[in-house]
Amino acid sequence: MATSVKPVEITKFSSGSRKPSPDLMAVEEPLEIRLGYGPVGDRQQKSLSVTMRTPGHDYELAIGFLFTEAIIDSYDQIESVKYCEDVGRQEEIENVVRVELRPEVNLDFDKFQRNFYTTSSCGVCGKSSIESVEVSCTKLSDQLEIESEIIPTLSEKLREAQQIFEHTGGLHAVGLFDSEGKLLLTREDVGRHNAMDKVIGACLFKKDIPLSNHIVMVSGRASFELVQKALRAGIPIMAAVGAPSSLAASLASDMNMTLLGFVRAQSFNVYCGEQRIQ
Repeated sequence: MATSVKPVEITKFSSGSRKPSPDLMAVEEPLEIRLGYGPVGDRQQKSLSVTMRTPGHDYELAIGFLFTEAIIDSYDQIESVKYCEDVGRQEEIENVVRVELRPEVNLDFDKFQRNFYTTSSCGVCGKSSIESVEVSCTKLSDQLEIESEIIPTLSEKLREAQQIFEHTGGLHAVGLFDSEGKLLLTREDVGRHNAMDKVIGACLFKKDIPLSNHIVMVSGRASFELVQKALRAGIPIMAAVGAPSSLAASLASDMNMTLLGFVRAQSFNVYCGEQRIQ
């Protein structure tokens, strides 16, 4: 079983002296996501993505990625999710996940024309256009309203739940909250987009999508891709410890999402969707 943390020996410099010291590092390894599809008598396989991720919750990451990239629309389209056992070396088995779709699922192969190579730093690269990303999102309703005093509490709740970050200081986190500010689920990863896919994948497994009465909190900045993934899951409120990018704020505004940044213990900024904050 792959681990998320690796013990290492470092040299620590402090006050003019140095000494060997044990430490922990967040693990980063590649994960290949493969897709099995087609009728029973003519099954096909396609490699969709290689993403640098922190091992753990790999099945959630795989199906979350397929959903947020609009390859699938629900968990009911999935027949099975498993590690590939025909990849050669034993240590590589848990770095390749194959998602088998049900035989009756018809795929839109135009969606495969995008480059699905991803990295922990940049997310999905080579998207054919911003419009192709926006088309998979639905404009949100104003149904959810929350009390303003809930927002400043989210950052600390997420920080307290970051178990691996506490030991390594090297991971992003995404937390899913209910409308009362209760933390329901959190995932950590070297890639912020991977952490989001893991959260959404976990909800897909439970068939809880869309998340129309939830808040999502991210430990860093709010990027365009994170907003797009949250919108795909129907999340109406997204909060971030850091700032949103201009493109993220524009997409959130166009889709009627409430986007919050610089969430602190005493304050936060609203970039769009203020009507949901009471």
